[in-house]
Amino acid sequence: MAEKTVEYYATGRRKTSVARVRIKAGSGDWKVNKREMEDYFPSEALRKYIEQPLELTNALDKYDIAGNLNGGGIAGQAGALRHAIARALVVADPSFKDVLKNSGCLTRDARMKERKKPGQPGARKRFQFSKR
Repeated sequence: MAEKTVEYYATGRRKTSVARVRIKAGSGDWKVNKREMEDYFPSEALRKYIEQPLELTNALDKYDIAGNLNGGGIAGQAGALRHAIARALVVADPSFKDVLKNSGCLTRDARMKERKKPGQPGARKRFQFSKR
């Protein structure tokens, strides 16, 4: 009988992006929306940001990661993916919780775009005042 591999699931959010992640013991393979990590996130800075929870826990090549992202832009999706990976690592190994919590990886970044107000062109911008 074949040995069953255990997968850990988690969801992460940032701005309007949602990331659903599956991690399992492996060699460090990445798939993001069925594409390679380098193809989906061409920016080295975003890739380092996403890998931060794995580097903090020394688990960079211990897990295979499959992420499904939707909504928002590239930076929001990167934040959501980082959040989801951190949550999945805690599910996989609860001893990681203190390290990830102290570094801020488990905190959902709640900053959202402010809504546009009626009678003005943007959230804060006003139409030019004319005295006469």
